[in-house]
Amino acid sequence: MKLIIQIPCYNEEATLPVTLRDLPRAFTGIDAVEVLVVDDGSTDRTIDVAQAEGVDHLVRLTNHKGLAEGFQAGLDAALRLGADIIVNTDGDNQYKASDIQKLIDPILAGEADMVIGNRQVQEIAHFSFVKKRLQSLGSWTVRQLSGTKIPDVTSGFRALSREAALRLNVISRFTYTLETVIQAGKKNLAVTHVPVGTNNQLRPSRLFSSIPAYLKRSISTMVRIYALYEPLKIFLTIGSLFFGTGFLVALRFFYFYLVGDGTGHIQSLILSAVLMIVGFQIGVFGLLADIIASNRRLIEETLYRVKKVELSNNDPSSTATHTRRRDS
Repeated sequence: MKLIIQIPCYNEEATLPVTLRDLPRAFTGIDAVEVLVVDDGSTDRTIDVAQAEGVDHLVRLTNHKGLAEGFQAGLDAALRLGADIIVNTDGDNQYKASDIQKLIDPILAGEADMVIGNRQVQEIAHFSFVKKRLQSLGSWTVRQLSGTKIPDVTSGFRALSREAALRLNVISRFTYTLETVIQAGKKNLAVTHVPVGTNNQLRPSRLFSSIPAYLKRSISTMVRIYALYEPLKIFLTIGSLFFGTGFLVALRFFYFYLVGDGTGHIQSLILSAVLMIVGFQIGVFGLLADIIASNRRLIEETLYRVKKVELSNNDPSSTATHTRRRDS
């Protein structure tokens, strides 16, 4: 049983040594432990530090692509290297590495495909009151969208089985945390959580410039990913609102018509017709989107099978360092 601990990094020259030195190198139920650092186009000495600390594998992205792409690049490399379990942690030493055993135990026991570390956000001293409330609200929203029971969906401290890593495909260019939970729920993967500890803050978060910016990108990510898997629900809900409003306006017109005052409310009849037509068209769009979503599920299943075939023919020992070229 091989465990690969992947660490996406962007300019973590100062904090990466602390993170690497805190990592345990032996776990119950694990035969081999390897560390993989994903350098997301750092402009400092992150790569030199990783090599000096003796990491087992280094994935180098030739330009800064963002946390989501760095995470996916790490998963792809870990799968090629023959990982049975992949643990993701941050390069700023935010999480207590001693809790990795907690993360992998449910996977080793065959009880989960993905395990997310619950930081117990309300107890983190350097989180502001507003940030704590927003984290709670965001986690509640993702739980409703995904059908999971994860209390801390933005935690990057998580473990994935090989099967889960093969099934997940990160589309967002912002962050993988929200998207992978929604995907896992919609793909019926077994997802659970365990309490984990956090260390003192070594640097401020660089994921977003302000709370409004974070909210904007997080909400758009949640809506987009949920729409990929449940387009009919979204379009029918919106279409029903338009159609229902038009129907109520029509009832209002007919009420006045029956009491002999219909000639003064022709505008209501026109508005009703427009709203009901728009609502019907949105419903039709929902049906078309649902058909497209069915095709996407077939494509994802095909991609999953292709990955398994490719990996079964791959020699993990021949893969040590990988570079992803700049997108053209």
